[in-house]
Amino acid sequence: MKNNITKSSLYEHVARIGKALSSPKRLELIELLAQGEKTVETLAQQARIDMRLASAHLKALREARLVENRREGKFIHYRLSGQDVAELWLNVRDVAEAHLLELRLALEQMSAAPDLLSAESRDSLLAKARSGDIVVIDVRPESEYAAGHLPFARSIPLGELEKRLAELPASKEVVAYCRGPFCLMSDEAVALLRKRGFNAHKITDGVIEWQAGGLPVER
Repeated sequence: MKNNITKSSLYEHVARIGKALSSPKRLELIELLAQGEKTVETLAQQARIDMRLASAHLKALREARLVENRREGKFIHYRLSGQDVAELWLNVRDVAEAHLLELRLALEQMSAAPDLLSAESRDSLLAKARSGDIVVIDVRPESEYAAGHLPFARSIPLGELEKRLAELPASKEVVAYCRGPFCLMSDEAVALLRKRGFNAHKITDGVIEWQAGGLPVER
């Protein structure tokens, strides 16, 4: 009986992680925090929920030890408790994509225009960005770029892109990226760039996908 109780308690501890991941909004918050430390206010705004709900979700993640927080004046800042939490999100997402037809169909609909995607492999993209043959732009908020970005990428947040087109060489291919395959900011960036006459594509990788692939990230 004692062994059964002990074994049961072990599963219960592991199940705490599963319970914390069982909310779509909490998964989104983990993805947002994988981009870098953020305040509750920023997380609420980016996840499109009110402050009270954001705080409740963050409390659940903190109780499962998936996030940590610190207070700075009136603001509470949250961060992932480790890089393994970001990798956990990637693993869960990959398993879901492998087994859920509905998710694969939804992703196919999101990328219904395959010509938007860059044909470059990760290694090729890195080499061409290093040599200056292509221009890579990070269209996430500047704070996320500062926390970590692809090598040789320029920070041009989506909201500033139209005003900063003159910074981009019209003669070179521009490749945009954001937070990963669930993020649409790079799609909007490519649409804007093409409308203005640029040869523009996107990659579905974000920083955490790049790291998981064993490639370097700059900070």
